[in-house]
Amino acid sequence: MRASSSLTAVVVFALFVAMGPARIACARNAPVAPVNTKDGLAIKGFDPVAYFDSGQATEGSSHYSLRLNGVTYRFSTAGNLQRFKINPTKFAPQYGGYCAYAMSLNRIADIDPARWAIVDGKLYLNNGFVAQSLWSVNKRANIDSADKNWAVFPKQPVANRGKPNALEITDVHR
Repeated sequence: MRASSSLTAVVVFALFVAMGPARIACARNAPVAPVNTKDGLAIKGFDPVAYFDSGQATEGSSHYSLRLNGVTYRFSTAGNLQRFKINPTKFAPQYGGYCAYAMSLNRIADIDPARWAIVDGKLYLNNGFVAQSLWSVNKRANIDSADKNWAVFPKQPVANRGKPNALEITDVHR
């Protein structure tokens, strides 16, 4: 039993070191934005479609971008932009682009676009090497837990010009 407690302490410590205490929040805190952004960009400017097509984290270009519900997504090609535009929910990362492992613990954390996985056709992002490694130990259980937590995690409302539950897509650069 003592070894189990020690292992738990090491894992929690490693998670804190990997994510940084200032970058972790729990559900009791104020609501978070429904999509994780940096400077208004989802996935820190990386192309969500490229994860599926090339199997790599690929930076997007300002030449191929669009706004979805007030958040800018960037793409590496015009084709990727069009594919996303047709079906954004297929390519958008789970949990609003926040760390999948943190969400499995009912926490919110930023991501490293290079730490990702596609499971059952869905994109999951993680905070860093440690979070990705811990999440990967039991992906199915972590996804189940994160799905339940994300469903009730407090989120700020999305302004859709009076159209509740409507996707608002605007081309930024054609």
